[in-house]
Amino acid sequence: MTDANSSGWDDTVLPFQLDNSDIRGRIARLDTALGGILEQHDYPPQVEALVAEMALLTALIGQTMKLRWKLQLQVQSDGPVRMIATDYYGPSEDGAPARIRAYASYDADRLTEGAPIDQVGKGYFAVMIDQGKGTTPYQGISPLVAESLSKSAEGYFAQSEQLPTRFELSFGKSTTADAAEHWRAGGVMLQHMPKASPFVAQDEGTGETLQPVDLLDDDETENWNRVNILLDTVDDLELIGPVLAPSDVLLRLFHEERPRVFDKQRVHFGCSCSEDRVRQSLSIYSARDIETMTTDDGRVTADCQFCGAHYDLDPASVGFEAEKDA
Repeated sequence: MTDANSSGWDDTVLPFQLDNSDIRGRIARLDTALGGILEQHDYPPQVEALVAEMALLTALIGQTMKLRWKLQLQVQSDGPVRMIATDYYGPSEDGAPARIRAYASYDADRLTEGAPIDQVGKGYFAVMIDQGKGTTPYQGISPLVAESLSKSAEGYFAQSEQLPTRFELSFGKSTTADAAEHWRAGGVMLQHMPKASPFVAQDEGTGETLQPVDLLDDDETENWNRVNILLDTVDDLELIGPVLAPSDVLLRLFHEERPRVFDKQRVHFGCSCSEDRVRQSLSIYSARDIETMTTDDGRVTADCQFCGAHYDLDPASVGFEAEKDA
């Protein structure tokens, strides 16, 4: 068994390929990165669980992002949890960590004692990919699925990308004897090898959620079903670790499929907010508009929903009229 301590495998995504079945995948574990996301807010337990699930989905999907690309996932619903938004920023350079952040908007008085997914109503699951300056961002949406957010993500890939996809996730509070209680998450993503780029825009469809097997021929369906049956045998401790290394989990699950692993990607909690970005967002407003935003204390303030950073600005220094005077 590989020596798998938390410093080596936590907050990483390990891509792999199953050569015998033409399937690729990723296995991820989040610890400190997930804690950094959740400790910015005092979410109720149901909301924490939903944010943890979305953060894990974002890490698994985002690993394919190239340098400096940005992936955004978003859930919009008419339920008590109105929105969950996550961002994944590709590494700034080879070998650097990716950054991830997330937050949720919810109506506290509408939350129920039901399961976390019961707090999400009807709505949509959206994916946006920004490749940087000079490019047009790609966006796709699909309906939310009542079972889980991961099932909604599977539906998105089947409908909008024509890619059979499977997620197996585990997340919750760790209660190990030698550490304070904290959130951990781990999961596996399987995806049939694409016949084109995984993020080529496709028609958005009629709203009917496709199943992965709807996209495969007979031989591909046999491979897909066999690998999914193997994934069904994974347990929560294997997913969240840290006793067993992800490479050992893959070997235990898929040794007959000839698993091949690639370089792991580190993931850190990180926010892109800054005073300059706040000033830029306010630069479209006139002095009269800025006056309506000014507090009784004579300041313009802004709070980052992702990390809680607070910005306190002189109203005379923001807005397009202020820029002209600068």
